[in-house]
Amino acid sequence: MVANAKTYEMFTGGMKGATLDDAFDALKSMNAMPIPWIQPGDFSNAVVYLASDESRYVTGVVLPIDAGNTWPHKIPHSVA
Repeated sequence: MVANAKTYEMFTGGMKGATLDDAFDALKSMNAMPIPWIQPGDFSNAVVYLASDESRYVTGVVLPIDAGNTWPHKIPHSVA
């Protein structure tokens, strides 16, 4: 959903012709973990866990798979 020219422009302050490389640091700064986005496999791994016997006692929880994006107390990380 974020892999398009308009999103790259938005995260680079309106830079025309912005690429993913240009937007990388801005996207990475949104998460508590220093990664720009999560991969589809991150979701499917959570689904596999929830469908397995290992999660048999897991009930009524919210399991955010968001690299800490919604965590209210993010600690800034280096964008180096």
